[in-house]
Amino acid sequence: AAKDGWWTEGEFTKQFERDFSQFTGLRYVSLVNSGSSANLIALASLTSKVFGERRLKAGDEFITTAVAFPTTVNPGIQYGLTPVFVDCNLENLNIDVFKIEKAITKKTKLIMVAHTLGIPYDLDKIVKLAKKYNLWVIEDCCDALGSKYDGKLVGSFGDISTYSFYPAHAITMGEGGAVTTNNSLIHKSIRQFRDWGRDCWCDTGKDNTCRKRFGWKLGELPMGYDHKYIYSQIGYNLKSTDFQAAIGVAQLKKLPSFIIKRKENYQSLYDFFKKYEKYFILMKTTKKEDPCWFGFPAIVRPGAPFTRNELTEYLEKNKIGTRNIFSGNLLHHPAYLDLQYKTAGKIVNADLIMSNAFWLGVYPGINEEMMEYVKKTITGFMNEL
Repeated sequence: AAKDGWWTEGEFTKQFERDFSQFTGLRYVSLVNSGSSANLIALASLTSKVFGERRLKAGDEFITTAVAFPTTVNPGIQYGLTPVFVDCNLENLNIDVFKIEKAITKKTKLIMVAHTLGIPYDLDKIVKLAKKYNLWVIEDCCDALGSKYDGKLVGSFGDISTYSFYPAHAITMGEGGAVTTNNSLIHKSIRQFRDWGRDCWCDTGKDNTCRKRFGWKLGELPMGYDHKYIYSQIGYNLKSTDFQAAIGVAQLKKLPSFIIKRKENYQSLYDFFKKYEKYFILMKTTKKEDPCWFGFPAIVRPGAPFTRNELTEYLEKNKIGTRNIFSGNLLHHPAYLDLQYKTAGKIVNADLIMSNAFWLGVYPGINEEMMEYVKKTITGFMNEL
């Protein structure tokens, strides 16, 4: 990529989009500069006037959950939609699908939630509700590349799916993300919002793909205005570079082996933690759910003789990295205290996750020696109780 001297998106971008399409089975792939940008573009694309009464607009409502990474929720807020927060389950950290229907009103247009830490949520129920109430579904798969539900990759069920290629994720470009869909009209809108809002669909460095570059009459512009500079959306520039894409092309070839190793590392930790289950709530999955684990999550049970922070601080002191479950309850963060929102009943489990949950890494580079060190260190902590 460097030697080619073509540093914006180019041939490696196109190759990655083709390869990613082949892996996911999704027809249209648009590479962007981050998973957060992917979420922004996914929602923005549905505000286009081409969708008529279904287009998202200020005042509409969307269903989400309080246990979320901020940029799953932020795009809806930034476009003036009202978030309706549904509590989550403790045994999979995902939205409680049984509470969604009660949250739906005449203003509801969208369900936008993530597969937390790679654990698929109940897509049967969400897809059924979406069809019943004519709702859009955006699957945030940023943590879940490689996860399957009922034998199909997550991201195959909604109208749009999003992915992140940040270093912690299943594959990485350093920074990067993707937006996918099987709908050609949505894809066109995604590209418009990603590429400055322009009406032109030429690839970077290409001209006159439509063969009538100076033959358009759109808006109140004079006849023949250069199509490369006609804007049909109020958009952004969120493209990636070919450097990022080149890394992604190489990483994608390794993804099958990464998925296997992540599952092995998760299972190793799960088997170890089972003997301490009186202190921890561990994750449970159904037969339909086949996660590519982003991490190993656990919740310290209320009443345990130690706190989440006491354990994680001990691990950190012993050079074992830990993380909270992202925001915990997003509604308690400074940026959201004055937010206008609704809830579908009480938000209780999210508070427990905020206070008591954590996760450990299952990165494919963690070898058996490292894993044994993690287990030995946790055993040492438990023996001191």
